[in-house]
Amino acid sequence: MISTSRLAAAAAVLVAALAPAAGFAQESIRMATAWSGGPHLELFAKGFARRAEQLTGGKVKFQVFAGGTLGSPLKITETVQKKVAPAGHTWSGYDLGVDKTSVLFGGYPGTPGAEALLHWLYNGGGVELWAQWRMEKFGVVGMPCGAHSDEIHMHSKKPVKRIEDLKGLKYRTSGAAAEIGASLGASTVILAGGDVYPALERGLVDAIEWSTPGVNLPFGFQKISKFIILPGLQTPASVQECLFSKALWDGWDAKTQALVREAARLTTLESWMEINRMDMDALETYRKEGLTIIRVDDSYVDAWKKATRAWEDKYAADPADVWFRKVLEHKRAFEARWESARVYRRDLR
Repeated sequence: MISTSRLAAAAAVLVAALAPAAGFAQESIRMATAWSGGPHLELFAKGFARRAEQLTGGKVKFQVFAGGTLGSPLKITETVQKKVAPAGHTWSGYDLGVDKTSVLFGGYPGTPGAEALLHWLYNGGGVELWAQWRMEKFGVVGMPCGAHSDEIHMHSKKPVKRIEDLKGLKYRTSGAAAEIGASLGASTVILAGGDVYPALERGLVDAIEWSTPGVNLPFGFQKISKFIILPGLQTPASVQECLFSKALWDGWDAKTQALVREAARLTTLESWMEINRMDMDALETYRKEGLTIIRVDDSYVDAWKKATRAWEDKYAADPADVWFRKVLEHKRAFEARWESARVYRRDLR
């Protein structure tokens, strides 16, 4: 006959074996996003959630919410800080009003091409800087979580080719481009993704930027504006971000943290490649639909470069912007090294 104490001990072992591993949530983790729909929601946020679940064997599951469901889509960092949701997917540049450093990671007019940007992040120490900045300034865990190459500079109802054409243009943009564009004469407006189409449709703005040719196509901007302005000066490349509350992150063991990081890295690299493919097809669609594609004059490009450098130097010189200066100097140093690739790489000549 088995003693009561032995039965109790056996039951305890069975309960422990069936219980979720330490640190794992038994329910799906709420993830707030900045995205009302499209590839940013499906390919980036939900794509990350799928990879995280696969890599952790189902132990980490995210319930992804569309933008505006859990707080403001432009304030996902605040949503995570206030524990409305323990995780978020966003673009760091939406935090420009809190800290200008945000766009140095996420993408702005001074960003190099996507290949150089991703090399800086993953092979040049950028990811480590990103994590340190997020924790010190915001108390959250942040990392790259999606990427794409050059955006469309504008879907516009008016032709834009010279810098003079920018004067008084009501232009929806975001991040540093809003300040830099305004310095060049544009009347810049910041809107969340879900508000961009109706603003253009109703004439509240003359032109908008949102993302790349392939990402923009299903939103239908081309149906209400006949001009596409290139190149994407306001965002030569962009990287999205996964955010986690410190409590959530610390509740995972080291192996799980590594797997979540890997899910974010795969999302970044795979989305970059997939959107490049989408962009090729989309640009051909725009041509077939009879849109006028305009490449701005070199003088227009030079004006944006000059204004961007002045913007960077202004904030780098502010003694209070320690992180901005630190990250900018680090990024510039890597870009100077990257330039040497022109010696041996034909595609960079």
